[in-house]
Amino acid sequence: MAELHIAQDTVADELLSTDAFALLTGMLLDQQFPMERAFAGPAKIKERFGTLDPEAISAADPEAFADLCATPPAVHRYGRSMAGRVQALAATVVADYDGDAENIWTQARDGRDLFARVRALPGFGEQKAKIFVALLAKQLGVKPAGWTTVTGDYGKKGFRSVADVTDPDSLQKVRDFKKAAKAAAKAATS
Repeated sequence: MAELHIAQDTVADELLSTDAFALLTGMLLDQQFPMERAFAGPAKIKERFGTLDPEAISAADPEAFADLCATPPAVHRYGRSMAGRVQALAATVVADYDGDAENIWTQARDGRDLFARVRALPGFGEQKAKIFVALLAKQLGVKPAGWTTVTGDYGKKGFRSVADVTDPDSLQKVRDFKKAAKAAAKAATS
């Protein structure tokens, strides 16, 4: 995997760069929470739980795992509920991808298949799936035929999402883009 700089933290980014399930989990946590803190979540889970092995996570006691995720500093603003989503994601990776998250993209036939695989994951809606496929393409070089079609604007050059975050400057540009998009949407409904 490539060297990622999404969490803006050396330890967290190293984990995202070397562990496919960490990257997938970071994407799962990226909602209603600052992007870099969401992507630092997998490192917190590994530090507290001892592993990011999907089989171990899916088999963990749900209450104990929720406590681990909610303990300050929490893995997410909604640590307890996100713990359940992380366990559901882990269970899907175990059941459908032989416990190896990377199989989601290495075994995809084309962009549509990859998008469908990601979209079917617990906690991945259409937009999140598009962003994750764009992240795989732009930063990991995973570019199956048709990937730009399924990612829409997220596949274009620019600073639209986490797929475009490579350093502190690009993180700020993505934040600025999102802020402007929210303001435009708000103005359109007023």
